[in-house]
Amino acid sequence: MVKADAETDTRTPRERYRAQVRAEIMERAWEQIATAGASALSLNAIAKQMGMSGPALYRYFAGRDELITELIREAYRSLAETLRAASTTGTDLAGLAHALRGWALEDAQRYFLIYGTPVPGYHAPEDITGIASEIMRTLLDACTALAPDAPAAPFSAHLEEHREWADGHPAPPAALHRALAFWARLHGVLSLELAGHFTNMGFDPALFFAAELDGLLAHRA
Repeated sequence: MVKADAETDTRTPRERYRAQVRAEIMERAWEQIATAGASALSLNAIAKQMGMSGPALYRYFAGRDELITELIREAYRSLAETLRAASTTGTDLAGLAHALRGWALEDAQRYFLIYGTPVPGYHAPEDITGIASEIMRTLLDACTALAPDAPAAPFSAHLEEHREWADGHPAPPAALHRALAFWARLHGVLSLELAGHFTNMGFDPALFFAAELDGLLAHRA
């Protein structure tokens, strides 16, 4: 496999070296974020760890925001691929929920980088929204596959005229409502769990997550 990869890699040695250095910088950045959070990310500290000068590192990333953007892209792509893989194996909405939780528990800082408090002074480029939309499309597909079994709620009707966030997905209003409820409630539970707010409360967070999911599945908008 390594031989095949080398044979099909058309990059020049210089390009391969640059990719390797960028990958190491990102790895160091993730380590720093895990220790002090994204707001404390320091390219100069990463350069020192790697035995480089600050100006040398800036040849690989123009600044902190460019590095953060690449980390966010990596996180969103990872989650999008996780959910896409789950959906292509016939996983239902519950399966997607558990895939989401498994991904989040695997790396809490990666989760918080995209679903936690925004990094002060950072503004994500437009393409980040496109990657995030892939995740919502997977969720909307799963919600659309479930026929509603309750009268449409007033908020569902509201969403018929306020569906820009769905990025053109043809989901009916009830499915839009369910997707938003799924997204908001389960991320709320996950955020509290990963931040440690359940630690001394004496209950099993996994069971609480499952109970919230059951509630979402039992009441279709």
